[in-house]
Amino acid sequence: MKVCAVVFLALFSISVFAQGEKAPIEEREIEYKNWVFRSVEDDKEIRLSDFLKGKKLVLVVYFAPWCPNWRYQAPFTQKMHEKYESKGFGVIGVGEYDSRKAIEENVKSLNLTFPVVYESDSREARQKTTHYEYRKKAGDKRNWGSPWNIFIDTANLKGDGEILVDRAYVVNGELIEEETEKFIQKKLGLSEESKLERGAKRIEACESDKVPVLRKP
Repeated sequence: MKVCAVVFLALFSISVFAQGEKAPIEEREIEYKNWVFRSVEDDKEIRLSDFLKGKKLVLVVYFAPWCPNWRYQAPFTQKMHEKYESKGFGVIGVGEYDSRKAIEENVKSLNLTFPVVYESDSREARQKTTHYEYRKKAGDKRNWGSPWNIFIDTANLKGDGEILVDRAYVVNGELIEEETEKFIQKKLGLSEESKLERGAKRIEACESDKVPVLRKP
């Protein structure tokens, strides 16, 4: 019984820890630069500016494959990718602080279908990555900063230069699900459409020009 209790407490602690770094979406002044990283799937180069083309909003999520906080967020990230990809939303992951093989195995184990690249391949690179620089500028006080999320609104792109945007929406922790989905809908212009559709349905259900016909029982 004691062994079972210890195991239960350990699992409970991991679960709580994995959900303990949720953070709100905040707009920050941050010069986010274009990058070219290699895909964990086939080691081919992916240029972020190319990935942005044809999309309204893109989420770049940085993560370490061994991080429980990332494993907690990943299913929701995948869900948003599947739900809004056809509406102009894109997701791309950037693996950090582990080998390419470990990152690839993590992607497969979580059944992620959005593209994933890698910036670093060892823990020794923690303070040498652009990920580290960006999150420190964004006020992230965490040690490893996994996951770290940045949303790029393509309407705000500066052009063809090295700097893509000088302001962006960042999340210094795990995404808050309800807040994030509402944010995505708003940026894609879907929230107003939903309101109009609901309004149209209400009007259709109660048309004023139709007079009810009374029949004898």
